Amino acid sequence: MSEPSIFFPDVNVRQGIFHRRAFLFGGLAAGGLLALGGRLAQLQVLDSSHYSKLSAGNQFNFKLVLPPRGRIVDRNGVTLASSRQSYRLMAERDEGIDPHRTVQALTRFVPLDPDNQARMTKALARAPKRQPIAVAEDITWEQFAAINVRAPELPGVSADTSEIRVYPFGGAFAHVIGYVGKATEEDLTPTGPNSEPMMLHPGFRIGRLGVEKAFDLELRGRPGAEKVEVDARGREVRKDVGGDIPSTPGQEIALTLDADIQNRAVEVFGEESGAAVMLDCRTGDILCMASAPSFDANKFVKGLTPDLYRALSAFERKPMMDKAVSATFPAGSTFKTMVGLAALEAGIDPAQSYVCTGAMGFGGRAFHCWKHDGHGPQNLHDAIKNSCDVYFYNVAVKIGPDAIAKVAHAFGLGQTFDIGIQGQNKGVIPSTAWKRAYFKKSPANQTWFPGESLSYGIGQGYVSVNALQLAVMTARLANGRKALVPRLIKSVGGKERPSGAEAPDLAGSAEHLMRVREGMAAVANDVTGGAYKQSQLGLDPIKMAGKTGTAQVRSFDKGSRSDVGMPWRLKAHNLFVAFAPYDDPRYALSVIVQHGGASGATMAAPKAREIMRVALLKDPEIRARIERPMPMPDMGVDGVDGGEPEPPEG
Repeated sequence: MSEPSIFFPDVNVRQGIFHRRAFLFGGLAAGGLLALGGRLAQLQVLDSSHYSKLSAGNQFNFKLVLPPRGRIVDRNGVTLASSRQSYRLMAERDEGIDPHRTVQALTRFVPLDPDNQARMTKALARAPKRQPIAVAEDITWEQFAAINVRAPELPGVSADTSEIRVYPFGGAFAHVIGYVGKATEEDLTPTGPNSEPMMLHPGFRIGRLGVEKAFDLELRGRPGAEKVEVDARGREVRKDVGGDIPSTPGQEIALTLDADIQNRAVEVFGEESGAAVMLDCRTGDILCMASAPSFDANKFVKGLTPDLYRALSAFERKPMMDKAVSATFPAGSTFKTMVGLAALEAGIDPAQSYVCTGAMGFGGRAFHCWKHDGHGPQNLHDAIKNSCDVYFYNVAVKIGPDAIAKVAHAFGLGQTFDIGIQGQNKGVIPSTAWKRAYFKKSPANQTWFPGESLSYGIGQGYVSVNALQLAVMTARLANGRKALVPRLIKSVGGKERPSGAEAPDLAGSAEHLMRVREGMAAVANDVTGGAYKQSQLGLDPIKMAGKTGTAQVRSFDKGSRSDVGMPWRLKAHNLFVAFAPYDDPRYALSVIVQHGGASGATMAAPKAREIMRVALLKDPEIRARIERPMPMPDMGVDGVDGGEPEPPEG
């Protein structure tokens, strides 16, 4: 019998080796069981809530719910922008769904022209799986019902409810409020608010212009979610209402605008082009900031057709441009208020007269007055009342451009203001320093030539302003104490914004301001004033003060200033600035009629009068002055009336 290959002569040695192996393998088995038990305990006890959520996530999905966009209202709470419920047609790409056939099937329910069909087919083919796209917005109830009834026959198609932005006054506030539109790839950012998932939601709209754009984040609100049960392929089975997460509506934006005044301004412009801006002379609140012609902001919400966009862009009166703040115009004779004030500040005696014969010779050429046969001797008061060019030619040459620029800047010209929205064009108020900087590449033109002061003195030449600046200028003249700052945003989310009256004092003499205001009062109330007939409010005892302006856009041939028969684009601009009541200024107004072709008195002043009447008649204190009680009849001696009238003689 052969012996084993490994021989242990001692039995104890053999037993020791066996026990060590048993302990080793037993320890390894125990360790494995312990690790397995620990892992099971971690999964079933410690991480149970985590995996319960993951399990529920496979069973339930959360659909993003957009918050209601915040309202925009006027100073009295009148709604200028809100949202309403609408129905929309949605489609999504999934397995077994042909985008082309799907879009073709949808044409039975909603009108889709060939271009829209091609665009929707392309969008549906490129969309991620189960990511719905909007095929048609704001469909009718009949279309909505028809699609839902035939839903089983239309895989991947649904009709649901959403909100659509509404602008009740159409184009009256379009430039100020702006509009909303679909978010594009350019709007998305890797981080920040524009990286949020709701940016990709088919119903989300982003602010594109005006207040809608400037306060887009405040108006958006915070999205919520709708809990739905889904099958293994992610398709919705039913809704779990109890698990919904409510959204937070956007904040309400209150503007200082008055809907009645703004609508009247748009109405009086009719088909004319231009702008009107009204300020409260005590607070700086902007009550009206109208631009004409305008556009219907409601059409931009659902997207413009290419033909309509081309028509708006090609129209020479530029309805898309905000002429209240973005367009600038020569100030014309409205600027004479600044030149007159600068002359007084420079020490020119207001009683000093210059003789107007219809023209002034300077530098070998004649500079004409608007009145061909002249005004005769003119002091400051008469020159403002009659808008005499020759008087202001003389004082402008005498005091120079820098003195005029200093006063003009102090009254808001050549500046932009923090009103909450973008797009302001600050225009030009020239000075010697401005000209050196502007012509830095042309040294020969850097010098201010004396002849340039003549055009400067009547608001022409390099001068350009916008309607908001002219309204600020007039409000500061009327206030006489404070350098008022315009305010457009009254409150955001119920939090009041600072008043425009919180401004520094105006520099200069109160007496000088009074003299300029007296000249403006004569323009509107002296029977020989430049705008007497057009400035009568018919609200005795309330009177208005103003200043006309006509700004040429072309060189006149041999002194002729007629625009009769000229193309619209070559006609002069018409301007009028005013404040009322004259004895207790409340409202300041500027009106610019682009290429009106006549004069500030005949084109701009009547519009200003009608806009001003609305503001005055809405003011309870002004109405109390207008509607004063009739005097009591004469009751005779001791309270007894005079008895019956005597019979007529004969």
